[in-house]
Amino acid sequence: MRDLILTAFVLGTIPFILRNPYIGLLMWVWLGIMNPHRFTWGFAYSMPFAQIVALCTLIAMLVHARKLNPLPNDRAAIALVLFVAWICVSPLFAFHPDREWDLWVRAFKIQFMVLVSLLLITEHRHLHWLTWVLALSVGFFGIKGGVFTILTAGANRVWGPAQSFIADNNTLALAMIMVVPLFRYLQLHSDNKWVRISCVAAMLLCVGAVIGSHSRGAFLALAAMSFFLFTKSRKKGLIGMAVLLALPIAWQFMPENWTERMASIKTYSEDASAMGRINAWWVAWNVAVDRFPLGGGFVLDTADVFQRYAPDPTNIKVAHSIYFQILGEHGFVGLALFLMVFGFTWLNGSWVMRSTKGKSELLWAYDLASMCQVSLVGYAVGGAFLSLTYFDLPYYIVVILIALRRLVRQEMESPALAPKAAPA
Repeated sequence: MRDLILTAFVLGTIPFILRNPYIGLLMWVWLGIMNPHRFTWGFAYSMPFAQIVALCTLIAMLVHARKLNPLPNDRAAIALVLFVAWICVSPLFAFHPDREWDLWVRAFKIQFMVLVSLLLITEHRHLHWLTWVLALSVGFFGIKGGVFTILTAGANRVWGPAQSFIADNNTLALAMIMVVPLFRYLQLHSDNKWVRISCVAAMLLCVGAVIGSHSRGAFLALAAMSFFLFTKSRKKGLIGMAVLLALPIAWQFMPENWTERMASIKTYSEDASAMGRINAWWVAWNVAVDRFPLGGGFVLDTADVFQRYAPDPTNIKVAHSIYFQILGEHGFVGLALFLMVFGFTWLNGSWVMRSTKGKSELLWAYDLASMCQVSLVGYAVGGAFLSLTYFDLPYYIVVILIALRRLVRQEMESPALAPKAAPA
């Protein structure tokens, strides 16, 4: 029954996508991040729903080409285009070219649709809807996982959809951290009281699910995100109280094995998992130095690569770090472009906040920019310990801030908001 319902829903949206390609973007984001087909047990489990939606979206874009935006002349957008181009070059010189194709296709499809989204977002409401889809696609697991954590007193871990970027407890936890600030923005700018209450509940349950993931890297990211959420919120009282109460309560509420696992952060040198990650980081560094400036391609966790570049050749692991993953796979140039994308995106957010501060009609833009920055802080800290380099969510945060800067500039140049000359 689930297979039929999901298939009917996805195929039923095709006429709407052909009329408005932006609907296709929202469907792509939902399918790519939430992976609803992984909750079916029949033919829909492996149906290429995302590819069908993407094809219909591209067809609709050709039909409605006049309504599309040009690719923005923005530093973050240019860096993103260069980054996408670079990940197409480095796999050509990989250690195992025969194993590169599937991983490259997966990364390129995501990045291609991210670039497409820059052409489709033309209005304020487009940003608002995209934020809703991003928040709910991950928030579904946060709400469900938060309730599960409370009912089981944190005795079991929270997991994501199978065969996805957020399948394991660590990656799902980081994704939930990133959507907490998005729920905060939606709570601030929703007119319905019950929607605002639901957003607050979603934030608290996502935090509970992150704690219930038993992820040490996510715990550090949660602390960093909470601090920035407090500093960048306009109404700090409620956020401050929640942060001050939540972590001590969680520490007392969770079982002993959870507290022991979090405390092991201080003694990482005695933890086999942590030392395995450091061993993989050395591999990434050595590969990047030896194969400057290209890197070793998408496949590095193999016996021959570790035999040549690892301090401990027998401890074979993936990078478990967005920074070292990029460094090893795409070299120093790839890492520089990756950092430029998010660095320029942060500057876009800061520009929006400076430009809209004190302007009540653009308060929504101020809050969206500040909460997107908080989300990026969570990704930057938690990603240091996870291989989530190609995950969709952070790149759509990039898209939101690029589009937001353009929309704010247009609003400020409109006659209603343009600065008026002082009387003589």
